[in-house]
Amino acid sequence: MDSSSTGTGKGPTEWAEGRHGVGPWEGPWPDDPRYDPELLANGDTRNVVDAFRYWSLEAINAELDTRRHPFHVAIENFENDMNIGTVVRTANAFLAREVHVVGRRRWNRRGAMVTDRYQHIRHHDTVADLMRWAEENSLAVVAIDNTPGAVPLETAQLPERCVLVFGQEGPGITDNTRERAEMTCSIAQFGSTRSINAGVAAGIAMHAWIRQHANLKQSW
Repeated sequence: MDSSSTGTGKGPTEWAEGRHGVGPWEGPWPDDPRYDPELLANGDTRNVVDAFRYWSLEAINAELDTRRHPFHVAIENFENDMNIGTVVRTANAFLAREVHVVGRRRWNRRGAMVTDRYQHIRHHDTVADLMRWAEENSLAVVAIDNTPGAVPLETAQLPERCVLVFGQEGPGITDNTRERAEMTCSIAQFGSTRSINAGVAAGIAMHAWIRQHANLKQSW
């Protein structure tokens, strides 16, 4: 994304900030409603790219909503999966339209690093509810799991409008998801482990979608 369009003239990491963000705004305050007076006065320690420094939460979300990608991410949460925070953070980085949590409503937000404030999250009680919602919104369902008959993600052509569905650590996707998905993609592995971390798998699959469909000129 061209940093000039944000009004700051700054790129993603050009403030030379430390780990704890930036201090109070130096000089005359910008005459722009997107800026938060409290942040300008006290500094901005949030986990946001520099182009959004000092912007209000509402202004950042409004800008992101103009650029979100047409893919969604869903993760099953029937056993209180600890990877959901990582999935949310990665979905925010790749600007997924929404993250869908299937099963238990509660999840550990620590791994999200507060990115859940900038990412739309929707809950579904059951797989059937998710599948019904996807059909109503004309979205293809793509399961990600290393099962017999799966298409290699490395060579698969992912639908542009889709829901990427991930199972839990250990059991993987449920039989209901596998049966209802339009396609299942596997991630190539070469070592001794039977599976990779669900949060890592989600990041790999989202990036595969980005490589195929995203406009890289809009990236940071």
